[in-house]
Amino acid sequence: MRGIREPLLQVPGFSWSATSAGIKDDTLDFCVLAADQPCSAAGVFTRNNFPAAPVLVGREHLRQGRLQAVVVNSKNANAATGKSGIEDARRICQLLGETLQIAPELVLPSSTGVIGVPLPMARIEAACRQAKAHLASGPQAIAAFARAIMTTDTRPKAVSVKAGKAILTGVAKGAGMIEPQMATMLAFFATDAGIAAANLQRLLRDAVDSTFNRISVDTDTSTNDTVVILAGGGAGEVDEREFAAALHEACLYLAKEIVRDGEGATKLIELTVSEAASEASALAIARSVINSPLVKTAIYGADPNWGRFVMAIGKVFAHPVPLAPLRILFGYEEPPLAISADGATPEILQRITEYLRGDKLRIEIRLGQGTHEETMWGCDLTEGYVRINAEYTT
Repeated sequence: MRGIREPLLQVPGFSWSATSAGIKDDTLDFCVLAADQPCSAAGVFTRNNFPAAPVLVGREHLRQGRLQAVVVNSKNANAATGKSGIEDARRICQLLGETLQIAPELVLPSSTGVIGVPLPMARIEAACRQAKAHLASGPQAIAAFARAIMTTDTRPKAVSVKAGKAILTGVAKGAGMIEPQMATMLAFFATDAGIAAANLQRLLRDAVDSTFNRISVDTDTSTNDTVVILAGGGAGEVDEREFAAALHEACLYLAKEIVRDGEGATKLIELTVSEAASEASALAIARSVINSPLVKTAIYGADPNWGRFVMAIGKVFAHPVPLAPLRILFGYEEPPLAISADGATPEILQRITEYLRGDKLRIEIRLGQGTHEETMWGCDLTEGYVRINAEYTT
């Protein structure tokens, strides 16, 4: 199944659950990740100026660098809900802590869904009290957790990788309101690697910055963005470089799956800006192009309208570049299909049109200014995105 990279591996010392609390209907909407013992933990959260209540509580609980459980509900973000929303998030941690017989400060809450609507606490409280009975191990339990955190996603997203003797398994959700600034919509990782919390925080931040912070569906940063990792330590210490590579691999897979599953999306776009004068210039120009509605709609229609790329590059006022050395390249094969500042032949444009009809695209913009490059991932913009979001709460 696209969205879950097989095989999913059970991490020793962890269990997963997914049930329906009946928040909006009878589909899965409430899930728990629990460890047998307190774990080293790290997390990154949204930079939105209006963080959701569970983000505020989660930040507090992560200050100690220790967690033993994560509790998530979908279909309601518990964002823009004021003091009562924070009290509800704390209440969830308290109840789950009582059920699992752990301190509430070892529980991290997380929510996703509609903003500005109070949680149906009576239903969620009942789900908290029953959570322990639903915990299980194995790929099916992990996949069910991944389904339970979905909102407008069309498929669950999960991955497992190995780092030496250790296993790392992660799940994520996200399809809209995606241009992360510190994290993605929601992502949760469990590993039996032995890593101190401070090191884990550094490794997670580095992995997030080069993966989840390099994707965009619609330029919007959620109020609830959260990425959290729990490290149980059962496999003992691991080589830090090997674990960093495994974490980056897992994050990049999930980040690409989020873009591939973007609301209404039909194409995954890998965009590299190279030969830039600085890292900041490469990233700013890549972000401008990948976010441009005109570029995204042209790609959806397989229209080789390279003028839209020129526009998106030229509106990055902080990093002006000359037009003359600019080249836009399409495809993975060498030599790629190329458009220069002088344009392209009708034959090349027709071949680019044919290439853009595919569902996995690589585009490189060479600026001819230096040696820096940055890569981002995005998707096309279709009627489906408009329809989903025009009808989101109706």
